[in-house]
Amino acid sequence: MRLLYREHAGPLLMFVLRLTGGDRQRAEDVVQETLLRAWRNADRLTTSTQPSLRPWLVTVARRIVIDEHRSVQARPQEMYDQDLSRFAESDETEQVVRRMTITSAFKTLSPVHREIILATYFRGRTVPEAAAELGVPLGTAKSRVYYALRALREALEAREVTEA
Repeated sequence: MRLLYREHAGPLLMFVLRLTGGDRQRAEDVVQETLLRAWRNADRLTTSTQPSLRPWLVTVARRIVIDEHRSVQARPQEMYDQDLSRFAESDETEQVVRRMTITSAFKTLSPVHREIILATYFRGRTVPEAAAELGVPLGTAKSRVYYALRALREALEAREVTEA
């Protein structure tokens, strides 16, 4: 094994450095794995008809690098040392949950209450405009807004939603 290392480790390391883009630590790991595989297959390699083991070692090292590259491409990138605060800034989970809760509470309203809330809050109409659009008297529209908001507040409180 020492003879194998002395004879092939240097040239093999230079070859693997090119394959790994100059990453010396990774190249050394590949060379070590290659020589370990040679040691594990020593009985097969000594009976080989090849005058030198270098072609076999180069092929094994190349395949190790290719396999590592493929495994990195097949799984998500590890994030152990990355700052995760930037992901927290873009996290919309709370907004999505809030929308789902409000939608669920909104669905509990009567059709006329949903209609007046949609007209005034979601379409941006004033109460007189909403009354005209819906074809109801102004007083009716005002009371529907009042009772619709009250019912919506109660539905949200039942879902344990508090004011932010």
